[in-house]
Amino acid sequence: MGIEDKIPQGVVLTTLEGVFGWMRQASLWPATFGLACCAIEMMTYGAPRFDAGRWGQEVFRASPRQADLMIISGRVSQKMAPVLRQVYDQMPNPKWVMAMGVCASSGGMFNNYAVIQGGDHLVPVDVYVPGCPPRPDMLIDAMFKLKKDIVMKRPMAQNELDAWEAAEKAALVAPATHEMKGLLR
Repeated sequence: MGIEDKIPQGVVLTTLEGVFGWMRQASLWPATFGLACCAIEMMTYGAPRFDAGRWGQEVFRASPRQADLMIISGRVSQKMAPVLRQVYDQMPNPKWVMAMGVCASSGGMFNNYAVIQGGDHLVPVDVYVPGCPPRPDMLIDAMFKLKKDIVMKRPMAQNELDAWEAAEKAALVAPATHEMKGLLR
């Protein structure tokens, strides 16, 4: 005998964060950051065959101030790293990052001094899309995972501030990237 039994039929119970998350999921505006061959597949994602407009994402933003999702598609060179970071810093909160392709995820076949070994060395990456180059349907799947895992569950207002504060405290005690040991570092 909970509150659900006393509410008339047809009334939906949810949180305000759930409602805003539901609205946010249909309004992701990606900022394009196409650097190599993966950018062609990202362009195909917006074309009529795959039609990103079905999910409200047909408008790729050229200005970072109007975007909330950065898609890093291709290898990131040392020369482009400051530009990528600047575009990320200009995006308003909340913002998400997707690394599209093996080069953006881990450096790919370019294991040399000129290519950054993964976009996560520069910005926090939320979703990785594997492949060389990944097909547009893989990007569609990654968009659905981003919506399900991150956008819908994102806290708001004071809960969001508390989450940011906890993440900042965790980042201060975390070891530096160059001190980490493991398969990917």
